Amino acid sequence: MREVFVDTASRFLDDPRTTIVLADISAAAFAPAAARYPDRVLNVGIREQLMIGVAGGLALTGQRPIVHSYAPFLVERTYEQIKLDLDHQGVGAVLVSIGASYDRAAAGRTHLSPADVSLIDTLHGWTVHVPGHPDEVPELLRRAVCGQGSAYLRLSTQVNTRAYAGDGELVVVRDAGAGAALLVAVGPVLDAALAAVADRPVTVAYTHRPRPFDTAGLRALAGTEVILVEPYLAGTSTRVVSAALADRPHRLLSLGVGRAELRRYGSPEDHQRWHGLDPAGLRRSVDGFLQSAS
Repeated sequence: MREVFVDTASRFLDDPRTTIVLADISAAAFAPAAARYPDRVLNVGIREQLMIGVAGGLALTGQRPIVHSYAPFLVERTYEQIKLDLDHQGVGAVLVSIGASYDRAAAGRTHLSPADVSLIDTLHGWTVHVPGHPDEVPELLRRAVCGQGSAYLRLSTQVNTRAYAGDGELVVVRDAGAGAALLVAVGPVLDAALAAVADRPVTVAYTHRPRPFDTAGLRALAGTEVILVEPYLAGTSTRVVSAALADRPHRLLSLGVGRAELRRYGSPEDHQRWHGLDPAGLRRSVDGFLQSAS
């Protein structure tokens, strides 16, 4: 996904309104673009707060900045600047992260960011894209850059086997028929979710745009049992789903990265298993949820 992003973002520089702002991360990958457009590929060094401040200033001049780093450096470390230099000023930018929740688990806790989408969700009017396949990245980035408000594009090394087009509306991937429980998978957790419920009476729908959430699609598909699987902090979209279904009886199971501090390194696959987001872990959670209703 990062390679596709670099290639796509570099081509956007042909539009003089676009500037890419970096804080050392991926600077080498953007070196060819920087050679062509030295005034619009800006590397501020290891100064992430400054990176957002520069983006805010550029946006005030009419530029459409694309800001890029690892998720914890881009969102968590700079949250105050995002709040003040973008939101409070009434200007927009496109934030593009790598690392996801635990892609760089071997680098330790400094590189883990399961809470990034929850933090962005405290702000107003942001669009959040969570692609599940590299082929989804160009169009999602185009929509973000050509849009007006602020957007967060969350890239990952974990991918599904196929891409899905569309602007983020819920797409039914597996239809279990009328009355079946509905599982909504966000981004790169789709394949694990499909494997988990392969022989269960569960309809599976997919989205790569959790904000704004497709509440109309949710209402059209949901029965009384809804399962939400997200690749970041568990429960991040609970309030949105609950509000969308507030006028009808329903049960909701929210699965994602747990809140417990693991204090472990390991691989992304290890963390997926530890948080119950592998097929076996998801199956246990889904089975327990469905059996509790009977």
